[in-house]
Amino acid sequence: MKVFQPQKRYRLHPGYIAWILHRVTGILLGLYLFLHIWVIHYLAQGEQAFNEVMGVVQSPLFLILEVGLLGTVVYHGVNGLRVILVDYGNMAKRDIFRKAVYVTFALCAAIIIAGGIPMLMHAFSH
Repeated sequence: MKVFQPQKRYRLHPGYIAWILHRVTGILLGLYLFLHIWVIHYLAQGEQAFNEVMGVVQSPLFLILEVGLLGTVVYHGVNGLRVILVDYGNMAKRDIFRKAVYVTFALCAAIIIAGGIPMLMHAFSH
């Protein structure tokens, strides 16, 4: 009888990297939701408290993190559409699947660069 021997490590093929990034961006979006609710709850504390918190989140560090948020949202959304096409379309075939992952990475990079450059220019113009 042959005994199953699991692989010692996973190969980092494009589909696996896309899967990992999709999970990581989902977790990051969940964490951002808590940060967003924390900032918004200061509206109930009054104008003074809200303005103090907005002063903190308008710092250069947070403005750079907004570009990261853009990247997180874009990748999670575009990759989610790719996953839908894999599940319900004809993209589960090996040759199409790999190309779709690369197209997803390229499209996300283009959108992030197109949106991130103006955001960074605005952040450092103050």
